[in-house]
Amino acid sequence: MRIIDLSTPIDAGVWEPNPVEHEIMSPAEGGRHMAEGMRERYGLEFDPADLPGGELLSLDTVKLTTHTGTHVDAPSHYGSTASYGEPRHIDRMPLDWFVRPGMVLDLTSEPVGAAGADVLRREFDRIGREPQPMDIVMLNTGADRIAGTPKYFTDFVGLDASATHLLLDLGVKVIGTDAFSLDAPFTHMIEEFRRTGDRDVLWPAHFVGREREYCQIERLANLDALPGGTGFTVSCLPVKLVNAGAGWARAVAFVEE
Repeated sequence: MRIIDLSTPIDAGVWEPNPVEHEIMSPAEGGRHMAEGMRERYGLEFDPADLPGGELLSLDTVKLTTHTGTHVDAPSHYGSTASYGEPRHIDRMPLDWFVRPGMVLDLTSEPVGAAGADVLRREFDRIGREPQPMDIVMLNTGADRIAGTPKYFTDFVGLDASATHLLLDLGVKVIGTDAFSLDAPFTHMIEEFRRTGDRDVLWPAHFVGREREYCQIERLANLDALPGGTGFTVSCLPVKLVNAGAGWARAVAFVEE
């Protein structure tokens, strides 16, 4: 079995709208930190020089949003209420949603904006079948090629409400994308709203989640490395972060050799 990494890294060295802060305590600093803690908390003296090489353990402290890097959006991210009941947080979602057969749709030729149900149906015809219930459907938009740059947040294609409803009608519970968002870029939506006055152009894919329970995986990568539209299993188990609207995931695909 071959494992394909579908995750983007969390990297404090690249541009993010909400910058990542990453502090690293070296093993030598860890030894001194432990000695200070033992003295302050327990009144015990400990000399770090007694450790091998004067080192103990490293420690990383990271400040970031739950929407940094590859992550799964929970229903509670879409709003505080839903027509189907109380939206669940990420720690309450069923694990079997996130280890399922996968399908990848090629949207690399679509322009910046929101693709409709007709685009997805053309992809189903090209692949030769529709998604099966509970399949994890992922959109290859090509956006991961510009990840780490400001354009990653403004130049990509998302889904409109009709496309999102189509996938949910087919029994899909998890929809993924290699773009920053499953919706069109913020700038595109705001411009469309100012031009038309139509509120339905604002975050339609996310707001469908107020009507129907589903999850999104955003900021995937390497979708063009998958062997065709189907024939692989996806694992994207989210971190169990209590009362959170999203959780980071190390998304991978398993391909039978």
